[in-house]
Amino acid sequence: MNSDLTGLARSWLVQDPDPDTRAELTALLEGGDDDALRERFGSRLEFGTAGLRGELGAGPNRMNRVTVMRAAAGLARVLGPGRHVVIGYDARHKSDAFARDTAAVLTGAGLRASLLPGPLPTPVLAFAVRHLGADAGVTVTASHNPPRDNGYKVYWGDGSQIVPPVDAEISAAIDATGPVSELPLGSPGDPGWTALDDGVVAAYLEALTALPIGKARELRVAYTPLHGVGGATLARAFAAAGFEAPATVAEQAEPDPDFPTVAFPNPEEPGAMDLALGLAARTGADLVLANDPDADRCAVGVPLPGGGHRMLTGDELGALLGEHVIRHTSGDDRLVATTVVSSSLLGKIAAAHGVRYAETLTGFKWIMKAGEGLVFGYEEALGYSVGSELGLPVHDKDGIGAALTVAGIAAQAALEGRSLLDLLDDQARRHGLHATSQLSFRVADLSLITGAMARLRATPPTRLGGREVESADDLSLGAGGLPPTEGLRYRLSGGARVVVRPSGTEPKLKCYLEVVIPVTGEVSEARARADAELDTLRADLAETLGL
Repeated sequence: MNSDLTGLARSWLVQDPDPDTRAELTALLEGGDDDALRERFGSRLEFGTAGLRGELGAGPNRMNRVTVMRAAAGLARVLGPGRHVVIGYDARHKSDAFARDTAAVLTGAGLRASLLPGPLPTPVLAFAVRHLGADAGVTVTASHNPPRDNGYKVYWGDGSQIVPPVDAEISAAIDATGPVSELPLGSPGDPGWTALDDGVVAAYLEALTALPIGKARELRVAYTPLHGVGGATLARAFAAAGFEAPATVAEQAEPDPDFPTVAFPNPEEPGAMDLALGLAARTGADLVLANDPDADRCAVGVPLPGGGHRMLTGDELGALLGEHVIRHTSGDDRLVATTVVSSSLLGKIAAAHGVRYAETLTGFKWIMKAGEGLVFGYEEALGYSVGSELGLPVHDKDGIGAALTVAGIAAQAALEGRSLLDLLDDQARRHGLHATSQLSFRVADLSLITGAMARLRATPPTRLGGREVESADDLSLGAGGLPPTEGLRYRLSGGARVVVRPSGTEPKLKCYLEVVIPVTGEVSEARARADAELDTLRADLAETLGL
């Protein structure tokens, strides 16, 4: 056996409080499995602006109680004694234990910790930070990752996710933390440890009533929380707003950390929405809604004129919600924002209404930093923060608030004999049809992604999908005044665009495609042309990447 790995593993065992990971590690040591030990101890999970996220298991390259306690100790050191942190968690494996460990470390370090009353949507935690006047927040979640994963996300006092340099400060403080067995720990009932009650959820739901939902309520909804924690909160939100209770997919209604009915618990993944679409067909639903497992994202499906349903893209829903918010708020200083990988349509809508527009890096941590007066932000990956005249109730993406708002839009459209598809056609006639698509490559070997990005930089494409590449931006150099990030952006003739970037949370290379088609006749004709052009662009880009 590798003596260095063995030594690291034995040192880990001494401090590990979890019998499950202790048993895992003991078995690997007794079996002499160097490869498995190297996977766990050859590197470590890095704390960044997304916090931590990774596979559950023993060692510094896994999510476990030691990793979480070290993260909490780093956060405590950066904040200092006397500060207040709110802690939330989802229903994944070990989430509740990780949340309690965080509270124990924080209170042991002289901070105050308020623990949410149970597994709840991430937007409830983001709301609670500001509602309680806390200095920071932590939520234990891996969002839509596979069941073997978990994660640790940190929010600052403004209720939004941390950005540099705070992430680097916490990471350095984690590095300076000794064995967790030597950390002073608090416990329930100690001064500073507060178990919150349902009042914080009620306050969140009350804040959502200020959203521009309108007055129409006649709507049949089919819904799935995808085995996550959104179901009960969404049902309460709909009841409080006066909507009929959604028909919920029975097989996916209750939280289940194994996500048994889906390959990946992400509404964007093929097959994930099959049960919800089947329920919609059986019930004649006017609207299909889904949240991801921690309910910070919202997916929407709509009936087709000839029967059946189709899912809206994240950009389509972003354009509908964005224009709706603009029309139902007032003020010269309003700002709407989206990311460099989202459709360019929101910018055109904002210009038409005389509203300021900003483009940010990917991730809601950046959208929330777009500027003062932000009333709406979205990212194409089904994340939306919907505001009202009172501002944004949640300074992060909120799948419950987005679901409630789009239900109000759909109900009002139905009252007028129209649909969400009609509203999308209206936007296409006004601004041109903006059609977007993705091309993703999931890899087991991350060097494949590094190699593909290196090839693109060494030999930049001059044509893609039959269009000239008019400009190329290397986002790692801080293009357009944005902070540097790994990615490449190509602007093509005719208003088309391609962005290529590695995912920040999954082993994927993600490509974002957009074409803009003028509408001179039927919108359906423009859509058919856009689909064909996206297919050509997708095939050409795949060949260029060589993956």
